[in-house]
Amino acid sequence: MRKLLILSGKGGTGKTTVASTFIALSQVRAWADCDVDAPNLHLVSGSFTSVEQRAYHDLPKAVIDPGRCTACGRCFEVCRFDAITVNETYSVDPIACEGCTFCLHVCPEQAIVMQQSKAGNLALHRRGDQLFSTATLLMGSGTTGKLVTAVKDQLKQSDAPLAILDGSPGIGCPVIASLTGTDLALMVAEPSVSGLSDLKRVVASARQLTVPVAVIINKADLNPAKCAEISTYCQEEAIPLLGTIPYDEAVVTLLNRGENLAHSPTKAGRAITEIWGRTRALLEAL
Repeated sequence: MRKLLILSGKGGTGKTTVASTFIALSQVRAWADCDVDAPNLHLVSGSFTSVEQRAYHDLPKAVIDPGRCTACGRCFEVCRFDAITVNETYSVDPIACEGCTFCLHVCPEQAIVMQQSKAGNLALHRRGDQLFSTATLLMGSGTTGKLVTAVKDQLKQSDAPLAILDGSPGIGCPVIASLTGTDLALMVAEPSVSGLSDLKRVVASARQLTVPVAVIINKADLNPAKCAEISTYCQEEAIPLLGTIPYDEAVVTLLNRGENLAHSPTKAGRAITEIWGRTRALLEAL
């Protein structure tokens, strides 16, 4: 299975809009939302005939047995994450606990154990032979990258030749996990100062993982000067610039209805359709 990842260096560039339109245009049979902190690809993916859900567990967290605890304070002294709270008894804040096990080893009464901690929810949606993998991270969990990997692993249940992945903004752990094993990363940039700066960062991240990159510019006509700067950057870095998408007020109306831009008569819809053709050709050439 080849993987096309849609990324952006910052939020709000139109990454998910492009990804959802590509999914509809290509009639791909496998896709995933790797933005587990704030997934929203499901909003424009339509209905599914079945959904399989399961809990995703984080690293084990410390739990204090109040029946064995003698309130000696050793766990409180060694915890570097301020996860031990003292009221009438000693207890562990599961959000603050990093699962280091230091408290477990110093407890003289063996009153501390490590227990599995739920970090998120995985979901696998099915519609005929189509597969959509997604997940939602729970507040306070620090294993975003591992959850993204689990989302991608669910796609192995499909024999589809291509999967389209909607990544998360930025260059953090979820982006690194999304990039790993990807055949092409398509960067959606916006013509702004921060848009160009963040584009350079995410391109650098992809190149460190030897993932081929390409760029498109959304809302390109809002800032022609900055759009030209992005084009120049792509030329200097030998990055394929696969096209530009004009600003289109009709997009907001369609998205608020939960509708897809594929085959829509809007200016943006026509532009993304042309870009999909170039993206597919680039994927086939790699």
